[in-house]
Amino acid sequence: MKFFALIASLILLAGCASGPRFDTSHPSANYDSRVQFVVVHYTNASLERSLQLLTRGEVSSHYLIGDDKGATIYKLMDENKRAWHAGESEWNGRTWLNSSSIGIEIVNPGFKDTPNGRVWFPYSEDQVQSLIVLLKDISKRQGIKPRDIIGHSDIAPLRKLDPGPLFPWKRLAAEGLGIWPNEQAVAREQLQFAEQLPSIGWFQAQLARLGYASPQTGELDVATRHVIAAFQMHFRPARFDGTPDAQTAALLLVLNQTK
Repeated sequence: MKFFALIASLILLAGCASGPRFDTSHPSANYDSRVQFVVVHYTNASLERSLQLLTRGEVSSHYLIGDDKGATIYKLMDENKRAWHAGESEWNGRTWLNSSSIGIEIVNPGFKDTPNGRVWFPYSEDQVQSLIVLLKDISKRQGIKPRDIIGHSDIAPLRKLDPGPLFPWKRLAAEGLGIWPNEQAVAREQLQFAEQLPSIGWFQAQLARLGYASPQTGELDVATRHVIAAFQMHFRPARFDGTPDAQTAALLLVLNQTK
């Protein structure tokens, strides 16, 4: 009898160890993806070093696009896992975006400072093509809105510059992978703003409406200049000095009007 009691106890324990049983016959229709954003970065390192840092270092990313011929797309972790790529960040009122975003790193040196000024490195055509394919796939599966495909500098303007002024935001927007203002509308609004520039408070409010974590001080402080510069780098990469001018005002207004 003791033997049979022992066997019964072992069977009971094995059943408990397997975990609870679930009835899945009533799935809820009220849900969406935990992933709300896609954040694009450059690695500022070689492919070999990038793979090492992203797989064995303190930072991580869901995907890495190489700089080899064909621009290999490396999937480094499941999209449902949280990667450490965004750090202290904010977009559209959401903070610490590691928990709500997919990170894509692109192998690119970033920039180098020379006696003649800062030189930025371009992205290859293969990298751009691989990125477009990847973003379309992610956006379709996760339901990512075009305006929520953003750069590291957009979500952390006080700390980051990537993916830099040579990143092809306009081209991605033409593929439905981001937003871009109507240039004729911008030109019309720019003429109006050239006569009377809005207040700093207006710039701060418009930046916040678009998604940026902008101060609301009414003053052109250092933090506000950084946010304006990040916006300019994204939508007017020819000049991103953080100065609130007529063209910047026109870009902000048109983008927010078409939101």
